[in-house]
Amino acid sequence: MSSAARLSVVIVTRERPYAPEYHAYSSLLVGRAVAAATRAGWQVDVVAAQDEGRHETLRRTDDSGALVILGGEDIAPEFYGAARGYRGEGAHAERADEAQIALVHRAVRRGTPLLGVCRGHQIIDVALGGTLLQDLGEGSTHRHDDVPIERVMSDHAVHVDARSRLFEGLGAVAQTRSAHHQAVDRLGDGLVVAARASDGLIEGIEHVTAPVLGVQWHPEDPGAPRGQLAALLGTLAVPVALAA
Repeated sequence: MSSAARLSVVIVTRERPYAPEYHAYSSLLVGRAVAAATRAGWQVDVVAAQDEGRHETLRRTDDSGALVILGGEDIAPEFYGAARGYRGEGAHAERADEAQIALVHRAVRRGTPLLGVCRGHQIIDVALGGTLLQDLGEGSTHRHDDVPIERVMSDHAVHVDARSRLFEGLGAVAQTRSAHHQAVDRLGDGLVVAARASDGLIEGIEHVTAPVLGVQWHPEDPGAPRGQLAALLGTLAVPVALAA
């Protein structure tokens, strides 16, 4: 298998017996991401970071031409210097946190193209020393609370920086589907804002030199605009640096 054509899709886990409805929906999103990447010509390998652990996750992805880190559980607060006990806190997956953070470090060091989606977007920030807003509070427009999992997604626009890599594929305003109760707060080293929601929340980030970027929303959701996921997968190439 050619490493140039191999894409590793890195998820949290293959099993969530404690949350079967959430896991079923998460698996649907993973399947859609894999199908889109396959249509784009990638040879796709799915790696479950919590199940594999840091060493095996790094080994499994060592010769990948590009990486996608998808959504999942909240990142454990210890990784960004915060405390537990916040509103909306659920199960954590510390082995996945550690493994995915290590993937970001290596991608930046090597210049491996990496796209982070939702949790993956936040992992990029935390890996590079950034912090998170731990909960957006009741009434947030970024997700629907207390509804069946298939209705959790919220539709809203994001405004894309014209200098960013996202701009070419998405344009100045992108319609998005999101389901997050946390958000990037302080940016990690080497990161700049590529997109914001109307309320000012950071929705897209990019590294200024490495081909690493993240989006807070879910382009792989069935209700996402047609072609949006393909456009984002198309960013997995060497970037033009975005000025801070």
